Amino acid sequence: MKLSLGVLLAIYLAGLQLIAVISVVFFSYVSSENALIEHTKSLLSDTGNNAVEHSKGFLEPARVTAILSQRLIESGIVSSDKPEDLEKLLFQQLQVGPQLSGIFYGDEVGNFVYVMRSHGVAEYRTKIVHRDERGSVATLIWRNDNYEVIKHIVDPLDTFDPRTRPWYSSAKSKMDAIWTDPYIFFSSQKPGVTSALPVINLSGELKGVFGVDIEIDEISDFLAQLKVGQNGGVMALTKDGSVIAHSNPSLVKVVNKGSLSEFVSITEIDDAIAKVAFGGLKQQDIEAKGDAKQFEYEGNGYVSTLIPSDNQDLPWAIAIYAPTEDFIGGIKENRTRNIWIAVFIALITGLIGLRVAGRISRPIREFALLTELLSSGKVSTYEDIPETYRELKDASEVLLNEIAQRKAFELEYGRTFDLASRGMAQISPNSGRFIRTNPQLNDILGFTSKEMQGMTFSEILHSDDNDTYLSFQYAVHKDVEYNKERRYIRKDGTFAWLRVNAILIRDEQGKALHTVATVDDVTALRKSKDKINELSLELSHYSRISMMGEMATGLAHELNQPLTAITQNADAALLTVMQSDKPDPELIEILEEMDQQAHRGADIIRALRGFVRKDKGRTEAFDLKELIEQTLYLVHPEASVHGIAISFKAPALTHATGSRVQVAQVIVNLLRNAIEAIASDDSSVKQIKVRAESADDDMLKVSVEDTGGGVDPSIELFTQFETSKKDGMGLGLTFSRSIIEAHGGKLWCESDKQHCTKFCFTLPILSISQQESSDDQ
Repeated sequence: MKLSLGVLLAIYLAGLQLIAVISVVFFSYVSSENALIEHTKSLLSDTGNNAVEHSKGFLEPARVTAILSQRLIESGIVSSDKPEDLEKLLFQQLQVGPQLSGIFYGDEVGNFVYVMRSHGVAEYRTKIVHRDERGSVATLIWRNDNYEVIKHIVDPLDTFDPRTRPWYSSAKSKMDAIWTDPYIFFSSQKPGVTSALPVINLSGELKGVFGVDIEIDEISDFLAQLKVGQNGGVMALTKDGSVIAHSNPSLVKVVNKGSLSEFVSITEIDDAIAKVAFGGLKQQDIEAKGDAKQFEYEGNGYVSTLIPSDNQDLPWAIAIYAPTEDFIGGIKENRTRNIWIAVFIALITGLIGLRVAGRISRPIREFALLTELLSSGKVSTYEDIPETYRELKDASEVLLNEIAQRKAFELEYGRTFDLASRGMAQISPNSGRFIRTNPQLNDILGFTSKEMQGMTFSEILHSDDNDTYLSFQYAVHKDVEYNKERRYIRKDGTFAWLRVNAILIRDEQGKALHTVATVDDVTALRKSKDKINELSLELSHYSRISMMGEMATGLAHELNQPLTAITQNADAALLTVMQSDKPDPELIEILEEMDQQAHRGADIIRALRGFVRKDKGRTEAFDLKELIEQTLYLVHPEASVHGIAISFKAPALTHATGSRVQVAQVIVNLLRNAIEAIASDDSSVKQIKVRAESADDDMLKVSVEDTGGGVDPSIELFTQFETSKKDGMGLGLTFSRSIIEAHGGKLWCESDKQHCTKFCFTLPILSISQQESSDDQ
């Protein structure tokens, strides 16, 4: 059911109003959303930098304590050789810094003094290791806040050596301050880091290393105070992805792996959102500062950023994520509310537009009624138009003129069109559809006039000729004569070559009425041209074959000279090596193989030259089994690359006669064809079977069977320039067949139901007379 013009105008008006309002709403929403997301990214970055600076401030006492103690020892104010003085200094430093967990010093001899906080016997515990030529003794001392001894133990079995610890070796190798990666302290089982400084004497030599332990579990308390939206998270990650602090302290766990305690990895933490945001990061990603990123988890959007330390004072990075809903939820609610307001406004606008459209469309309805009456002949074109049609007077005059022109044209050209000796058609200039066809065109295409009406030339156009409609439209609208030969499909499915000539007919005002096309069947003429083209192609092929023969002869002549030089140089080098006192066997083997390959190359070149000159080549008796084994050795690397197995079977064979090099060329060509066929196919079985056996009529039969995809039925084997290879020339099988037939044998192809392809050829065996002649020689 078609809607009236008034309803359509009302719908369009309301729709335009709705689209306009919604467009403004969405534009405002997108702009606000992008601005808020960028603000969120900036907020996350600022929060991360704040956490980094706080972490640096948290570690600052350890660095200051380490530097102060280092300078006291280097200046000699406190002697590192007196453990009691050094212990007192470390004790005082530990009391001043509440963040410090322990302070220690180890020297190059292996002596060690360590003062740490304790929660057992007393508030502080000291470990002193004294080492001399007799060995080492460890002393443990517990003291209270007044430096009074509470407990004293000597442990002669303690073999602790500070020089073997990572903090000592790192500070010694760098000769500068170092921070260790966060780890779990053995005594307190709390997370912490160690800062170590080398102590250097006046001569620039290392005296020892001073270190400070600081617990970092308070970092999680600080991160918990940071507010990143309502559901955001903040954590500290090490370079290897371990979580050492989290805004939810309960998620920071210590896992035992063997005898070691480690932090939980970001890929194992009980924070699914953190896994998605940072689980795929590598060490270089954690060390390098990146821009804030957006991601989704369970249909919700999130923003994340990573703030690594810009120096060595902070051996971890701060990772932050937050849901975008915390920042843009309000504007989403406002967007929904505005959309409903837009719908309400569009409905009101549509109702108002419906009444306005009714008044506007009334004259148009009257004009449509007049058109229908004129077309049906109920109103004469010579009658006066009623006064009620004054606002559409110009349109009515054009309509009357159109009808008069059409009737005159039908009367003048109707009989000529039907009786024309050539196919003719009237075509709509806009849609390209047939308006009318004459009997001659119907006979050419096999359709009736009724079937042709509404069809286009494009619908019956051959699939390979798909530019007819566009060039037809361009030609007729530019008042250019259209003249093209294309293939068109007849009703019976066959195709015909048609030459279509078309011109556009316009009225006195220049308006396009229709296109008149004349059609000629040129199928017979095109077939004659195709035969001439085939003949020209064959002549071109013969010319190329002749040129290739001349090129092969020239190349064979030019290549013989460098191959001869290689052979002579290899012989001279071999003679020189053999005359040395201790000849190298491996070098001798290389030179001999070089000489053999150079001779073989020269043999191939001579055989090719003789073949091009139609020379039968040197005929001799040779061991066919040995020749096949040698060719298999040549193609073995190529077959191994594609995972192809080659099997060879041959019972006891008599010698064959012919050109050994030319027969080898045939075998290599067949093997390489088989390898390429298997490599280009997706078959799971990759195998080539080669078999040599005796045949009837004093012949030897060789077969090469592969499990490739078979031979394309459209390819005519043994025809020059016919090939299924992308870069092939189509000459390999042709040359091979010529060689075999020149030897008195045959070359053919067999295919079975399993899509295997087998190429076979025969060769004459060594006759008794030939064998006796060979023995005499």
